Amino acid sequence: MSLSRFVARRRARRGERGAVALEAALITPILLIVVLGIIELGFLMRDHNVVVSNTRIGARIASTGAGAGPGTCVSGPEEPPCTPTSAPALAQMAADAIQRSGSAMPVDQIQYILVYKANDLGYPGSNGSTTMPTSCSGYSNCVRFVWRASANKFRYAEGSWDSRRISACFPGTTANPLDRVGVQLVARHKTFTGLFGDSLTLEDHAVMNFEPLATQSCSGDGVSHP
Repeated sequence: MSLSRFVARRRARRGERGAVALEAALITPILLIVVLGIIELGFLMRDHNVVVSNTRIGARIASTGAGAGPGTCVSGPEEPPCTPTSAPALAQMAADAIQRSGSAMPVDQIQYILVYKANDLGYPGSNGSTTMPTSCSGYSNCVRFVWRASANKFRYAEGSWDSRRISACFPGTTANPLDRVGVQLVARHKTFTGLFGDSLTLEDHAVMNFEPLATQSCSGDGVSHP
């Protein structure tokens, strides 16, 4: 083999190695982003499933509490003003059930829980409304719960819903048709990779009919009077 041919082959091999190194340098970051994106998507889907599941757990528990009466008002420096008729006990029952669900998402990532009387379309407010508020300000029959780290549980934050006016006496009346209860849960998913910012907001709401109350707890107007 001539010297010139040998040198040409050496240069060709070096060129191939250089091309492979360049391709690896270009492809590796893309592959890394794809892998991290798959991991992030997995965590996001997990938290989304938690939000959906917990929302339904809360709604199911709340639907059983039409006759549970008023909730307990807690006093303290972090607690808002509250009266015995501010929040029905069923709202605290729903929030406690969500806390006990044992989900993979830490409860302190839940921003708030709304428990409300659902209109004909499943939202707070008058029939026909399709607005899901971020608070109960301006809405009747709506209460908001937030996580209190000092108490290690969800606590009443605002709103009012008089438990004495919940209509759950089958079959209801023209003046007081059967009520439905809605639960909205809003959580913050903390991103693992930072590819989509520091966090993403996840939300879901569920609506269920109240379980009918026993006849002896109902009055002639179709509303229970515990």
